[in-house]
Formats: sequence, structure tokens, C-alpha cells
Amino acid sequence: WGEMTDLPRRLREALPAEWRISEFALVQAFPSADGSVKYLFTLHDGQRAEAVYLPYADRKTVCISCQVGCPAGCTFCATGKMGFGRNLTGPEILDQILAVAYHQGLSPREIRNVVLMGMGEPLLNYENVTWAVRRMLNKHALAMSPRRITLSTVGIPKGIRRLAADDLGVKLALSLHAPDDETRKKIIPTAHRYTIAEIMDAVRAYFDRTKRRVTIEYTMLRGVNDREEQARELARILKGLVAHVNLIPFNLWEGAPVAGSGKKRIQRFAAALERAGVPVTVRWSRGVDVGAACGQLALRETKPLSL
Repeated sequence: WGEMTDLPRRLREALPAEWRISEFALVQAFPSADGSVKYLFTLHDGQRAEAVYLPYADRKTVCISCQVGCPAGCTFCATGKMGFGRNLTGPEILDQILAVAYHQGLSPREIRNVVLMGMGEPLLNYENVTWAVRRMLNKHALAMSPRRITLSTVGIPKGIRRLAADDLGVKLALSLHAPDDETRKKIIPTAHRYTIAEIMDAVRAYFDRTKRRVTIEYTMLRGVNDREEQARELARILKGLVAHVNLIPFNLWEGAPVAGSGKKRIQRFAAALERAGVPVTVRWSRGVDVGAACGQLALRETKPLSL
């Protein structure tokens, strides 16, 4: 601040108490063969966070993190294996978009889609996440449409209801991954805190308030959650909700304690949902070769497991 001699001296002296110049530094970029890029950043205290740039023909998307590590501990997610470090601040969450845009040679406003699907559980860092989201929406900042921001949660009813009440209008994605509580508890350790019924009640309340279609994320795990009867049960609990199911083939990471379902099993599961009238897409992740895909973020500095 002291070097900003075009500002009055008293202002230069006062600024450090309220503002910090970003120390969000790039450690390494991992370009994928499919055009996506994983970015590993270091923060002011030496902690690290990851973001992923996802270019498409009609849009440029950034997947950002909200925590260092994640307290949810999902068994199929490399981030969960890391444990929890700390919450990212609002500026650190927003900085990921700015830093990715800069390294891609873009204006921040050219990033038209943001997904809070990186490291961490957004609803366990609510204040900082919503601080960042409000800046994304602000017409004097990134001026994004709320329809272009997606927040993914493992399912915290109180947080979902609070998000609905705050009326930010962002899209909600629920990381469900199982249609029954018993199975869900095996793969998501924190699932014992809330039943699927409690979570779905909150999700329905979110839809009632926002009229935004909800995305249901479902990672396909061999012999765990991929039976056709489980697809029918999933369809049952989604009945009456305007939702779209994304079936996510498991993305391998070193030391993973679970295995992914085969392609034919995934197709049969999708077909069972379609017969039940549930819109479904098999979402093949990008950036798998550089550890940038769903469930692979784990702060690796070197190229991850070769697939």
C-alpha cells in the first residue's frame, strides 16, 4: 500500500487494517488433453487450494473450491481423504475465478459459469461462500446470472433452507449418491446426521422458493449403489420434484477404497431411471488424466495416477 503514492498518505496508512493485497499465487498448472486445466494455488498462510478451468464451445466454466480439504469425508472422493484444513475466505473463493481468468488471458467477465464443486462443502462455509457469490452476481463486479452459478452440497438441511431464504437464486446440486440411508452412511460418513427424508424436504423447499430445477449427483460405485432396484428407489424419492440426475462414473485416484461401476451397469441404471420418468444424463468428467475430475482434487503437485 505504501507504494501507491497516487493515494493520500492517510488513506495508504489506513488501508492495511481493512484490506489485504491478494497473495493467491499459482504453484502449478496441469493442462489436460481435453482442454481443461487444473490449477494448484498457494494461499497467504501456505495452505493450498485447487480450481479447474473447463472450456466448452458455448461457455467458459470454472470449478472452484471453498475449503482446504473437506470435512464430509466421502469414501469415493480424494479430497475427503485429506481431511479438513480450514475454510477459505470470501476473497480466496473469488480469487480463484480471477486467477484462472488471468492465466487464461481472459477478462473475469468472460467466465460465464461457476460451479462450487471443488474442494470442500459450501454450506459448512456459508458466510464466506455467500460473500463470494454476491460479488459474482454484483453488476459492478462479475455481473453473473444466478442461473450460471451452481452450488453443490452433500446435503445439510438447515443450510439449504437458509440458502433458499437468502434468495440468491443460484442453482442447487445435491450430492446424494445413494437412495437409502443405510447405503449412504457407508459412503458418506457425515450422512448419519441427517436422513435422506430430511434432506429432500429441504431440497423441495429450495425448489418451491427458487423454481430452479435441482441437480442430483450420483457417483456410480460397483456393488454399492448401482443396482436397478436402487435406481427405482431413487426415482421414488424424487417423485414430484423437478430434478435432473447426473450419473457420474467414478474417477479413479490412488488409494481409493471403492471401484467404479462398469459402463453397461451405468447404462442399465440410467435406463431404469428413464423408464420411471426421471431425466438423467451420464456425465463423463473432464480432466481425468491430470486429476482434475470430480472426486480427484487432492493438492497433488506432480502428475497423478496414469489411467
